[in-house]
This record gives sequence, C-alpha cells and structure tokens, in this order.
Amino acid sequence: MIRLAVLGSTGSIGVSALEVVAAHPDRLAVIGLAAGGNVATMQAQVARVRPKAVAMATRAATQDVQAGLPAAVRQGIETWASGREGLVAIATHPDVDVVLCACSGTEALEAVLAAIEAGKRIALANKEVLVMAGALVMAAARARGVDVLPVDSEHNAIHQCLAGHPQAHVRRLVLTASGGPFRSTPVEALASVTAADALSHPTWKMGRKITIDSATMMNKGLEVIEAHWLFDMPADRIDVVIHPQSVVHSMVEFTDGSMLAQLGVTDMKLPIQYAFTYPERWASPVPRLDWRQGLDLRFENADPGRFPCLRLAYDALRQGGAAPVVLNAANEIAVASFLGGHVPFTAIAATVADVLADASGQALDTASLAAIREVDAWARRRATTRLGTVESAGRGIIA
Repeated sequence: MIRLAVLGSTGSIGVSALEVVAAHPDRLAVIGLAAGGNVATMQAQVARVRPKAVAMATRAATQDVQAGLPAAVRQGIETWASGREGLVAIATHPDVDVVLCACSGTEALEAVLAAIEAGKRIALANKEVLVMAGALVMAAARARGVDVLPVDSEHNAIHQCLAGHPQAHVRRLVLTASGGPFRSTPVEALASVTAADALSHPTWKMGRKITIDSATMMNKGLEVIEAHWLFDMPADRIDVVIHPQSVVHSMVEFTDGSMLAQLGVTDMKLPIQYAFTYPERWASPVPRLDWRQGLDLRFENADPGRFPCLRLAYDALRQGGAAPVVLNAANEIAVASFLGGHVPFTAIAATVADVLADASGQALDTASLAAIREVDAWARRRATTRLGTVESAGRGIIA
C-alpha cells in the first residue's frame, strides 16, 4: 500500500489525484489532505477518503471543515492544522510515503523541504518550488536520497524518455507547449484581450493562474527553469516547441540524433499515477490514444515577439541567483492584476521585465529559505508599485 499526502487537494491536480486513488483502492491510501479555502470540496473529500490529517489555509477554514462533518468522520481525524505549519504537518506525517505537492504559488515550499528531510518521495506538480528554490530543494533531495518525481506532463514525459539513459547521451530536452488561446492572435491585438479570452484554453482544463501563464507562455518559461533543476540541464540545451494537439508531451534528443517522445491523452491522471507508482506501471483510469482515427501532429516555433515571457524566463535562468525568484513573484502579481481587470494583458510581460531590470542592480541573497522569502517579498512590492502606476495611467499605456 502506497500512502499519500495531497497538498492542494481541492484544485484540479488534487481532484485528479483522488480519482487515481479511487481507481486503486487496494494499492493507494490517503493519509493527509491540505487545501486553501474551498471548505465544501474539502468536506466532501474528507468524507470520501477518510484521512488521518487535514489542513486548510486558515484556522477559520479548518474549523468550518470540522463543523460541517458528521461526528463519525471527525473522530477518525487525528490532526487538524492550518497555514504553512499545517502543510508541514501533513507533508511530514509519519504514515506518509509520497507527498503530492499540487498547491499553487509558493506556500508549500517549507512543506516540501520538510518532507524531503523526513525521507518522503515528492511528486511535484508545483513549478514555483523549483523556480524559487531549485538549488536548495534538489541539494536536500540528493543528500537524503529522496526522489523528486515531476507531475507536470512535460517533465513527466522527459523523465520517462530518459529512463535508462545516462546524461552524457542526451543532447537536448524539448518541452512541448500548446501555444494557448493566442497562438494565432495578431500581436497588435493582444493589448485588448480580456481575462475571459485568456482563460479559454484550447486543450487543458487548469486553474485560473496557470491558464493565464499558458496564454503568456510564462508557464513554459517556468517549466524551462524547472527542467534545469530536475534534469541538470543548462538553458541552451532546453528547447520549447509549440504543439497545438498536446499529444506529444515532450521529447529528448540524444547525441546520435535519435529522439524519444512520450505520447498520451491530455489527462493529468496519467502523470500523477506515474509519480505515485514509479518504477512500476499500473493499469490507468484514462482513455487510450486511438491510432485508428489518425493523429495530426504539428509543431511550430515559439515566437518570442508573441511570447516575451518565455524569453524573460530564459534570461532569468541564465542570470541565475535571485532572478528566477523575482521573475516568478512579479509574474504572480501581474497575473492577479490582469485577472482583476486592472491592467491589460501585455502589462504582464512588461511588469516582469521592469522588475527583473530593477533586481539586476540589487544585492539579493538566495542562500537560505529565509533569504528567498525576502527576495520574493521585495519583488512583489516592486511589481505592485509598478502595476499601480500602469492602472492609474489607464489601460492604453502599454501597447
């Protein structure tokens, strides 16, 4: 029996993870659940999977979950917690074997490091953990002999393609991208697209923030940084190609010129189950690709003029140090401002570029988790100030 902690259980990845558990009730068990503020969904999940430990973002939300559960269900829960401390408690529960980190943003960083120290396998569906603290996380995992297995479909595909191949045989990694909803939108029209437009993803059903990141391709830029840490590859050996069908999830090119690609349906349950069960492969509760209907597989270059966030992410990776932390923080603030209707879509990339430029003149330390948190807070303040100027000047300020 593989025993799980699910951080971010009420989000799309967490929900899919519990569907994987339901498909293998005799082989997977949920020990702990943690989420943000979705009380109703958490109550339903707790009643269904009967975990030993539950945490929410706030004490009030935790109390609301408790209050809405039947007494018989409440009695089976040993630990109630909240906040970052709650995430740590769930991730380090002594009965847990695998921790799925599916929280959005940076809240689970301490929990991931604590889980590694406790010897838990990490199934990582959160890009920000490695973008912010890749050096710390991967050094800790190596020191403890802990597997960090990617759940992102692209990195999961690369992990599968690399199986059994030494790094010396690898020429480059190729991450595929859907291109999002604005793959063919005229560049000059991007300043006037709405949040509703950007949230209409053609392939994947995801959370709001990650869907906007897909539209700007910052999502893919963060994945480039993530791939650097997961697979110890420099930026110049990680490529991005647009593949609108999202059937090829990523590829590896080897030194002899041959390439391996991983293909599958667009269903996150497949990489989630892989991360839970590796190195075994179990029957999966997802449909199969139907070759008889034919597969239209097309690939396009990612235009840096259309997707400046992708270029900014490469720049941040090459610069190193605090730059990826700044990139991620400024982007989160800018995306939230766009979703709130305060600034145009094009303000996202412009804000990130400005804050990165400001950071290049600062002495920003990332040697410790506390220092990383300080850099993150500095970048958020700077982005908020910059976006306030844009909003007050009106939507037409950025073309």
